[in-house]
Amino acid sequence: MRIPLFRLFPLLALLALLAACDDTSDRLSALNGPTMGTTWSVKFTGTPGGGVPALRKDIESALEQVNADMSTYREDATISRFNRADAGRAVTVSKDFAKVLKEALSISRDTDGAYDVTVGPLVNLWGFGPDPERFEPPPEADIEAARARVGWDKLKLNGDQLAQPGGVYLDLSSIAKGFAVDKVAEVLESAGIKNYLVEIGGELRAGGHKPYGQPWRVAVERPIAGVREMEKVIALENLAIATSGDYRNFFEDDGTLYSHTIDPRTGYPVGHQLGSVTVLHSSCMVADGLATALTVLGPEKGRAFAEARELPVLFIVRTKDGPEEIMTPAFRTLLEAEEGGN
Repeated sequence: MRIPLFRLFPLLALLALLAACDDTSDRLSALNGPTMGTTWSVKFTGTPGGGVPALRKDIESALEQVNADMSTYREDATISRFNRADAGRAVTVSKDFAKVLKEALSISRDTDGAYDVTVGPLVNLWGFGPDPERFEPPPEADIEAARARVGWDKLKLNGDQLAQPGGVYLDLSSIAKGFAVDKVAEVLESAGIKNYLVEIGGELRAGGHKPYGQPWRVAVERPIAGVREMEKVIALENLAIATSGDYRNFFEDDGTLYSHTIDPRTGYPVGHQLGSVTVLHSSCMVADGLATALTVLGPEKGRAFAEARELPVLFIVRTKDGPEEIMTPAFRTLLEAEEGGN
């Protein structure tokens, strides 16, 4: 039966409209769950190759492997076995573990030890680890005893063999979340997902864009204790972002604020007025580690370090007049490019 043209054209228009309303490529989906003592979340558009249940399973499997390698809260984790090992004993580590440790040691080398993944004994001593929290500084003798166990240059990685020099306590929490974000991004891309936003414990990585070509936007908090205020909104496209700050985890004694960020070179919490550091990088693992390193270095030395390497970094410094933003030229260029694109 032949359909009259005056009836066919409205029918075709209706079918086109229905197809547009059912555009799965611009439909936003979300997954989330617990991991690493915090939570993970993923937003994405499109349809994963093996379906959403399989995607969730693959994400959780990737996160479980990171925990099995690097969680100091799991006795059976590789890192826990290393921390318990006798002096001179070597522990076999995975390729992922070795990759994260190599990056950590590279940042330590570049910052002359301002970043150090063996700082755990000092962090614990100051009450910011699994040991009971403190409300006053520990005795000087205890600080010196803990410092004797700290030193990134004590770590020797030979292939997949990591030797325990004796008494070294390794803690990768300042870089492992960023690495986990990268691993989840890899899972998404392997499933054919190009547009996504991954977040684990505040560290994020974006691929592509939101539905209908809109950029992924993330907020940087104002570093003020006890409040949740937005300092700046940043658009991400194929970039990761990590922020380190001292405004959530600290204690105060006799008018002095003691941050959870410990300078491994002195054994004491950092004493400058740098409230937070936000780093943009293609790798969330690198951004995560650098954010901590620059926090220890402080506003002046940290800025010089970042600018010498053309890193996009936002420093927020506490002043008597409120938070003050300091942007590196690379950060400002990205920001201006975003504003120009809008």
